[in-house]
Amino acid sequence: MTAIIASILFAIFLLLSSVHFYWALGGKWGGDAVLPIKNDDSTKALTPTVLPTLIVAVGLLSIGLLVLAISGLISFDIPRWLKDYGLRVIAGIFFLRAVGDFNYIGFFKKVKQTKFGRNDTTYFSPLCLTIGLLTTILELYNN
Repeated sequence: MTAIIASILFAIFLLLSSVHFYWALGGKWGGDAVLPIKNDDSTKALTPTVLPTLIVAVGLLSIGLLVLAISGLISFDIPRWLKDYGLRVIAGIFFLRAVGDFNYIGFFKKVKQTKFGRNDTTYFSPLCLTIGLLTTILELYNN
């Protein structure tokens, strides 16, 4: 069961990381639907540049690899504290993302009628909740 959950999580993180690398390298596909937009439906609430996008891409890929390492599917040395608390931190990050900032992102956002708002409600927040749940289950199996 651990291998299946870890493989699913890795596939998700690999896909998300690949999309962020694509955007960092100048890709445009999907970019207009993944950033929060203010109520006027035209002003982006945030406009990331190449460096933050690359940081997110590398971070997502690293999280995927960490999940595989903690699950024992790949082998490389990681600090003990990361082995002990890594999955909890990952789950916490994605649960917090699913809840959101109560304004533009998450299940409890105020701005819901933008393209991003609808996508966030339909896809992004449920995906974050799923990642949080799967990571929590993986943590329970690893203890």
